[in-house]
Amino acid sequence: MHTVYFAIEAKKLNTMFQVNDTLISENLLEEFFVCDLVSCKGICCVEGDAGAPLEKDELKIIKDILPEIQEFLPENSKKIIREKGFYYIDEDGDCVTSLVNERECVFAFFEEDGTCKCSLEKAYYQGKTDFCKPISCHLYPVRLQKINDYTAVNLHHWKVCECAFVLGKKLKIPAYRFLKVPLIRRFGEKWYKEVELIADLLKETRERND
Repeated sequence: MHTVYFAIEAKKLNTMFQVNDTLISENLLEEFFVCDLVSCKGICCVEGDAGAPLEKDELKIIKDILPEIQEFLPENSKKIIREKGFYYIDEDGDCVTSLVNERECVFAFFEEDGTCKCSLEKAYYQGKTDFCKPISCHLYPVRLQKINDYTAVNLHHWKVCECAFVLGKKLKIPAYRFLKVPLIRRFGEKWYKEVELIADLLKETRERND
């Protein structure tokens, strides 16, 4: 049996389900989401008021693989990394990736059609490293928040990703399914199977009540 919590978020009642030490938002299980890179052009790597959050263990990993990703970095990014480093401490005391021109992530690069992509991810898919990208980027639009002894797993809505919610709804792919790989990377396969079970029970209940 899974414990059910109710939380007030964005002025509406939000149901959350407990799996181990996590609290999972019902929105993650019921809303649809599929990244629409053709439409958004990777704008999430450009917009925002800070760089991508980095976990402590990621700092060493990225530092160690910097030589392997040099060939994928724009010259402006290389200059920033040489002069300021690849991360800084933000106003909340968190480590985040450095920015180029106070805008795009220092690891971002642009294709000829203007699509913004990740140098870390490109190096990974070309077999240069074993590190795909920061878990905060991999998980998005999921955001994690500490609540006492628990980690809340919430689905974040950002206007630049609206096309992804539209595409997900069109394809009928729930957010938690689209994010299966990063969720397993962060929480493990056993945890994800528990989430699938909850989602299936919610679906059965909804269909029974319709």
